[in-house]
Amino acid sequence: MPLLLLLIAFLLTGCGVTADLSSCVFCHRGLEHASPTHTSCTECHGGNERAWEKQASHRGMYGKKNPSDPRFWERTCGRCHADQLARVQSTLMTTNTGMIHNIQLTWEGEDGRRYATQPLQTYDPEGKPLELAGVRELDNMAGELYRKFCVLCHVGLESNQVWTGSHASGCAACHFPYNDNATYQGGDATVKGEWPYSETHRMATLPDNRVCLRCHNRSGRIALAYQGLNDGNNGLVPTRGGEPGPVMIGGVRNATHIVPDIHFEKGMDCIDCHTSRDIMGDGYSYQNMYQQVEITCEDCHGSSEQLPRTARIERENAEPLRESRHYPQPLQYGDEVVLTAKGRMYSNVFVEGGKIWVQGKRSGKRHESKVITGTAEHAIAGHQRLECYSCHSQAVAQCYGCHTEYDQSARAMDFIKGYETPGAFSESEDYRTLFPFPLAINQRGKISPVTPGCQTFVTVRDRRGETAQEGYVASYKGKNQLRFAPFYAHNTVAKAVGCSECHANPAFLGFGQSVTSGGDIEPTLLCERSGERPLDGFLTMEDGGVKAFSAITREESRPLNGSEIKKVLAVNLCLVCHTSPKDPIYRREMDYGRLERR
Repeated sequence: MPLLLLLIAFLLTGCGVTADLSSCVFCHRGLEHASPTHTSCTECHGGNERAWEKQASHRGMYGKKNPSDPRFWERTCGRCHADQLARVQSTLMTTNTGMIHNIQLTWEGEDGRRYATQPLQTYDPEGKPLELAGVRELDNMAGELYRKFCVLCHVGLESNQVWTGSHASGCAACHFPYNDNATYQGGDATVKGEWPYSETHRMATLPDNRVCLRCHNRSGRIALAYQGLNDGNNGLVPTRGGEPGPVMIGGVRNATHIVPDIHFEKGMDCIDCHTSRDIMGDGYSYQNMYQQVEITCEDCHGSSEQLPRTARIERENAEPLRESRHYPQPLQYGDEVVLTAKGRMYSNVFVEGGKIWVQGKRSGKRHESKVITGTAEHAIAGHQRLECYSCHSQAVAQCYGCHTEYDQSARAMDFIKGYETPGAFSESEDYRTLFPFPLAINQRGKISPVTPGCQTFVTVRDRRGETAQEGYVASYKGKNQLRFAPFYAHNTVAKAVGCSECHANPAFLGFGQSVTSGGDIEPTLLCERSGERPLDGFLTMEDGGVKAFSAITREESRPLNGSEIKKVLAVNLCLVCHTSPKDPIYRREMDYGRLERR
């Protein structure tokens, strides 16, 4: 019987099948090869390629369809890619330690332990052994919120219920991407149109922007902003042909068009800026994403005083050479390449002809990186404290008034435990905006945009469905206070925010929408839960005195203080006549005392 089947396979598929005459190929004719180096079905999927009965051939497979799921990856992907496995196990994409930590700070407070999606023995940034407890053990509201509401936004679990937002688990989350409705559209007739499957069986060695959008379309919405999309119209008001739109995304949301990021306009993918260590990690476990990400604007563009740092490739097995072999134009031994903020080599940013070039990793297109070092408009005294994106951001997603309801009379799926338990969460918001955006001191000691992170008003219903607590402000560091977090919105434009616009609008300083009168700045966007404090700000001014009432999260972060606020506002006296940022007066320190005497 097997010989007859082989003959039929030969006649139906031609001589090309003789390279791998297996039951896998016979049944899955038309299935795409994963890649030129991944040619054996059973090496990755397990099973028995010599068995000709379906159940027998599938026996011993690593799951139904995804051998890269974390349950199997030490026996599958990790066998050949041990270095990558060690890195991705510790990356924040998998552990979500930062998200869990910040949920703890908001809801229950820290307990001295560090949690991850699953237990893990790893290393801290100093190389010391580190034990991460599984979030299954976090038996309080913070742990429950993460397991029921947040956990699907990471690569450890498959998410297959969200239009445009579904993804596989494990390595396949990025390297075998789903389409908008998570159905297979390749050449294998046995699974054509089946759900949930990757769009094809062809590996995406270098993922495109759609892969990033699958996850990064919530919270900060950076993948939306980067491509020039905004989901602020959640009422599904028809915008085209009587239907919602123009773009429908996961969660039954409208996305309308805004100005895209300049890098996107130039044709750059997310991975053209972000290194593999940003995404897959470097083998160490970090507490927050800003600690793991190794890139800054200054890497490619320089600062007002310092040119981009570079080094030559002097080892034949250097990492940039290995990574760039997949690019249309690989790097060569001896090339001068740009260094990241952590001093590591980019694999696609190099020096040629005295200029900085960024190569598109997928497209091969070269982009000249404009170096701003020494330019007058970037040498303004005092502006050295500004992050580049404080001036060059066009839109920063800000969601104000996040109302969370915890209903103990309902049940919801605990995605880590794998079954429903009592207690269900739901969320709503009061107000969303993109511009202007407040500024504060971030973890690097620089002035950067901040966004609500998170403003949480909590309502708790008991097991009888009755309201036990209504609309209280969640506690943060022992106080009932709202929070803002330093944030890069990924919506960078060439034209900076105008000098007068920033220095004269209190909203940029953290006062929210307001009316200025004498020495008072009175808020106008108020919420009954926050009293006289603005919902969209974190500062008040009365008789010239500045008070902060919300926390700026991240280590060493804080609002601008009263002295800093007064200096910012004092510059308006100069801007009446000296309107150009290139004016020489702005390149020397101002005598604020002299301004006050005037």
